[in-house]
Amino acid sequence: MSAPAPHRIVFANEKGGTGKSTTAVHIAIALAYRGARVVAIDLDQRQRTMARYLENRADTAAKRGIALPTADCRVYEGDIEGLEALSRDLGQNADYIVFDTPGRDDELARHAATKADTLVTPMNDSFVDFDLIGQVEGETFKVKKLSFYAELIWEARIKRSRATIDQHRREMDWVVVRNRTGHVEARNMARIEQALTELSKRVGFRVAHGLSERVIYRELFPSGLTLLDKGHLGELGTSHLVARQELRELVGALALPEFIPPQPKLELA
Repeated sequence: MSAPAPHRIVFANEKGGTGKSTTAVHIAIALAYRGARVVAIDLDQRQRTMARYLENRADTAAKRGIALPTADCRVYEGDIEGLEALSRDLGQNADYIVFDTPGRDDELARHAATKADTLVTPMNDSFVDFDLIGQVEGETFKVKKLSFYAELIWEARIKRSRATIDQHRREMDWVVVRNRTGHVEARNMARIEQALTELSKRVGFRVAHGLSERVIYRELFPSGLTLLDKGHLGELGTSHLVARQELRELVGALALPEFIPPQPKLELA
């Protein structure tokens, strides 16, 4: 009996600056800490943020002589057929494949999003970011229409639902993650929450609270360390502990499927 296909987690947003790559790295490392086999594909050939983060992590582990749970990451530039071939190859011994996509309209990013088992769309609490998935009326802030991106995902989910029946595929779970909510004016937050609730009922995504904007995330990038690397971060302040709890809550909110840890090989007597 063939092993189940790895669960595809795709971080996608056609707008940059939403904390997409930072969130992707931290989720990948959180899964690795649980003992899952995680591989990653960075589709942003220009920025390569996820790939660079994990390269920095490998360098830190080597310099300090420590073992850090991580993900094998590849940067991919090519066509869709090649991407699927790479995904099959990397996924042979993986529980999860994490895709990080560029913050712009991109053919590979659209394809990866439509093939996701869990699609994660980080956004800032701003109607500039909200416009990616839906347009609101200027006076009432009621949702007027879906964006092109939301329609794309909606159609992909319909196709996936049909395939789930015919080919036993997973249904797509779309999660919109509200990042950087800590410094937003309360009335604006309430308006965005209302609009997201209304749109989620139309399109079928879930809403989760993500990572607040804190200097710690930018500080960790050069070392490749994450908030989960207890014992390697030095003395932590209250803000660090709060941020770590946010991350744990986000991992739980994604409700990813459980994996079966690899069994140790039995030696013959």
